[in-house]
Amino acid sequence: MIIRQATDSDIQAINELAEKIWWPSYRNIISDEQISFMLNDMYSSESLREQMNSGIEFLLVERDKLPLAFAGFSETDTKNQVFKLHKLYVLPTEQGQGTGRKLIEQVSSLAKAKGGKILELNVNRGNPAHHFYSRIGFDIYQTLDINYHHFVLNDYVMRKKL
Repeated sequence: MIIRQATDSDIQAINELAEKIWWPSYRNIISDEQISFMLNDMYSSESLREQMNSGIEFLLVERDKLPLAFAGFSETDTKNQVFKLHKLYVLPTEQGQGTGRKLIEQVSSLAKAKGGKILELNVNRGNPAHHFYSRIGFDIYQTLDINYHHFVLNDYVMRKKL
């Protein structure tokens, strides 16, 4: 397994991973309408290219050149040296294999090398992944309801010291 920085040439792979991961991961948490909307809004080729150009760094996990997972992160608060993990998605077949943990360790290491003191993420309160984040050192920092177009995101903001 390798973790490497994603480039423009990986946008299609990230888009395909998002499609394969979001449906089984979110189907029992949010509506199909919201899944479709968010996939189109955040994972279209144009949107991913925009995110990369705006400073979100993407990492891609591969085994035998097959994409398994990805993450996206950036610094969001320079004063307090906070980096945000915007995205962390692992194929269902890879969940529980240590892939997500290794990816977070890589993001943490890169953020720390850039002067980061805190790694922050949002996770839907109904998503069992928040238990995974707790086990690897994240604590609930805030509980938020965020208006997102015509939807409401019911999130925990979780933080971990780097």
